[in-house]
Amino acid sequence: METVEELINELPPDLKREVYDFARFLLESKVHHRQKKMRLTWAGALREYRDKYTSLELQKKSLEWWGD
Repeated sequence: METVEELINELPPDLKREVYDFARFLLESKVHHRQKKMRLTWAGALREYRDKYTSLELQKKSLEWWGD
């Protein structure tokens, strides 16, 4: 089975550019989109847990919940 690099090397320059553009599109729209970024829109949402956990425990718990 040929590697991706071998296949790309067989393409003419204009199609190599299309492959590059498509790969860049995939990275920007799919891969980077999947990487979670913490936003502060949830700030204060853990208020109900403040009597059950310390602030450090809440931070750890929120990261656990966020990872699910």
